[in-house]
Amino acid sequence: MTIKLAITGKGGSGKTTIVKAFMHIFKQMYPDKSILLFDNDLTSELAHSFGLDIRNTIYGIRSGKHEYKTGIPEDMSKQEFIEWAMEDILVSIDDNVDIIESWFVGSKDCRCPITKLINDAVEKLINRYDFVIFDCEFDLKYLNQLVDIEVDTTIIVANPSEESAHLAQRIKEFSSKHSAGNQLGVVINKVDNSKLSTLSELLHKYDLDILGVIPYDEELTRNPIARESVMVQDAIKSFYSRLNLPQGG
Repeated sequence: MTIKLAITGKGGSGKTTIVKAFMHIFKQMYPDKSILLFDNDLTSELAHSFGLDIRNTIYGIRSGKHEYKTGIPEDMSKQEFIEWAMEDILVSIDDNVDIIESWFVGSKDCRCPITKLINDAVEKLINRYDFVIFDCEFDLKYLNQLVDIEVDTTIIVANPSEESAHLAQRIKEFSSKHSAGNQLGVVINKVDNSKLSTLSELLHKYDLDILGVIPYDEELTRNPIARESVMVQDAIKSFYSRLNLPQGG
């Protein structure tokens, strides 16, 4: 069974750092399991954090603009072609981790056959992996436009500010109907200990379900592209037991 984790939130909130932290945690807990990093964010920052400039995307397949690595096999059905093309755009990070870029997605209102073909191919791809981590564009709606799939846990990343707390509440409202009754909660990122009292007031005001708190890591400012932080990983481990994710064993 595939475990699906979605990381949502405003750009700049620290989504990519948290996606990578979860990747490392899953690799530590389950070294033999396969992981798919699914970049559904239009900025493509997740791929950039690995030093990758991925040009071949799911949108490229949909639009017919994808440049294939190999010749297109003959005598394929349309569904087989889409599935083959999806394999062609996967990029390997290491032996057990792959990444795929979606970029633009089509509207659910589009009745063209390619919409369902891509939905089915993406769902089939996802179900091949043990863990899938979605780096989402703001909320779950954009991901749902691409693939109608149940997500086990959705984390809304917010920062300790009035604006960010307000946005987290809005993201929660937008994402609730797409979370299929599964876990949906907020992680407060980049927390300065001196502002804990302000944070407490914000949480009370906006009635947010807080899954955990992650401190501000100054090391990220020294190497902002890689988005790697042991401090973030350790913070997630401290509240990991609260998440609707495998707990090891």
